[in-house]
Amino acid sequence: MSEHIHGGSIVGEVLAAHGVSCLYNLCGGHISPILQGAKMHGLTVVDVRDEATAAFAADAASRMTGIPGVCAVTAGPGVTNTVTAVKNAQEAQQPILILGGATATVLRGRGSLQDIDQLSLMKPITKWAARCNKVGDLVPMLEKAFAVATEGVPGPVFLEIPVDVLYPKEIVEEWYMKESGVDKMKGVVGKAAQLAMKGYLQHQFHMPHLPIPGWPSFDLPFGLGVGRQLEQVSAALSSASKPVLVIGNQAMVNLTPDRAEALASAVRTLGVPTFLGGASRGLLGRFSEVQFRHQRSAALKEADVVIVAGFPFDFRLGYGIKINKKAELISINLDPTALKKNRRPTIPIQAHPGHFLVQLSQRVIQRKNWGDWFGVLKTREDARDAEILKSARTEGPLVDPIHLFLRIEEKIAEDSVLIVDGGDFVATGSYIVRPRSPLSWLDPGVFGTLGVGGGFAVGAASVRPSAEVWLFYGDGSCAYSIAEFDTCVRSGFAPIAVIGNDASWQQIARDQVKILGDAVGTTLRRTDYHKVAEGYGAKGILITESSQIDGAIDEAKRLAAEGTPVCINVHLANSDFREGSMSI
Repeated sequence: MSEHIHGGSIVGEVLAAHGVSCLYNLCGGHISPILQGAKMHGLTVVDVRDEATAAFAADAASRMTGIPGVCAVTAGPGVTNTVTAVKNAQEAQQPILILGGATATVLRGRGSLQDIDQLSLMKPITKWAARCNKVGDLVPMLEKAFAVATEGVPGPVFLEIPVDVLYPKEIVEEWYMKESGVDKMKGVVGKAAQLAMKGYLQHQFHMPHLPIPGWPSFDLPFGLGVGRQLEQVSAALSSASKPVLVIGNQAMVNLTPDRAEALASAVRTLGVPTFLGGASRGLLGRFSEVQFRHQRSAALKEADVVIVAGFPFDFRLGYGIKINKKAELISINLDPTALKKNRRPTIPIQAHPGHFLVQLSQRVIQRKNWGDWFGVLKTREDARDAEILKSARTEGPLVDPIHLFLRIEEKIAEDSVLIVDGGDFVATGSYIVRPRSPLSWLDPGVFGTLGVGGGFAVGAASVRPSAEVWLFYGDGSCAYSIAEFDTCVRSGFAPIAVIGNDASWQQIARDQVKILGDAVGTTLRRTDYHKVAEGYGAKGILITESSQIDGAIDEAKRLAAEGTPVCINVHLANSDFREGSMSI
């Protein structure tokens, strides 16, 4: 490590060494040196309008690059504002690093500004939460933070860095003397106090790092067992008549774009009928002979071999109950608990699902002809697509959401990144819009968090600046982060946000009204969100009828290509497409 001006520079150098290209933050006096240090070492410092956005942006960067995303937030409310975003990353098993500011070490617990017990708050929602107490600890603790975030089951890590570990020694010494009153003390007592303070400073800035007990370890039992399990799965596929492969979020974690392409190639080589979920959407491109998007439950009920790669048996898979009880069930998961939760597989494999599938594809599989099985699945797929197409309405008042997404699907660029943040509207879109490539679909994941959109868009645009970034917002969810249009304008990012405006929290309202007969708490206004975005410097477009859709999309694409962020406010007609879809 070279000589440094201050602790913030050390942080910046370590981040750069790990390939981090962007630091997401909302400024604060406790963390200012981190921002300057990151800039000094070539990182792009992206300052946002809410600390949750900073953490969501780090999450998006992690998903799209395979490198842990990093955010820096100030002490107290800066840290607490990230809690939902950090928990979302934990549930989605995304490796991110949250750098939290904190009061000076000598003032901890004495009532200083924004001083709270941050570690107790962050420990339950991270893999590891720790405090750096002296400058000599910065490098080893940051190195450990990156290791912990990525090894085993990936997830978020929180590192608290007190303000006196970040600023230059001479500044900290001045603060210490002034705040403690030592600089005004006279006589023997004063000299003793000054010496004690200088001794403490010497410890802070020159004490070498000492091993800290309790480093977490997440080593996995890779090795001899994996080779045997590869043979077992290969044999199962060789004898299968109706195999199904389900790939989830975890198969994509820690994958660089090159490794994601290798996984896509492996899945095509295996040739198993495949369903993609969460971050794995887009793995096989817009169209693929082996991928199916509809009627997954029906396929799982009939399959004789089911490989679940990186998906727990939770509500998304009917808690495992909806999978054929007689099927040979293979679960590949980094988490030993998730391997067997709710449904015990025939072959449980604790490994990275993506890496395992790549190795599996390299095995010679003497398989049966699956043509008839593909035919059954293709018939269902085509029937559902035809049903969706038939249900689209091109006439009448307002805009039919199905027709809107069908037009968007035809017009988005091949390098597009698709982000979803909402309930009814964006779930409708997920049936229709097809991600074009791996690592190009961002949804909140199993936690079902609203409010990810602005942060995900900022993160996506910052790490993939040439891509066409589409953000599909519900009119309820957009209010969480619409202020990030300001961030996009300042930073030169140009996402296209499409807000489905039905003046309602529709996913909740539809079932609530039917079951309880009351829409209380679910009604909104058809707010002029396009004008709100214009107030932040973006371009707003209003669509109130179907005839305006194509022209609006073309105009949005043109503006985005020129560097202007766009907000399309679409007044939606009522739709019963997703009736009865509320999840619990």
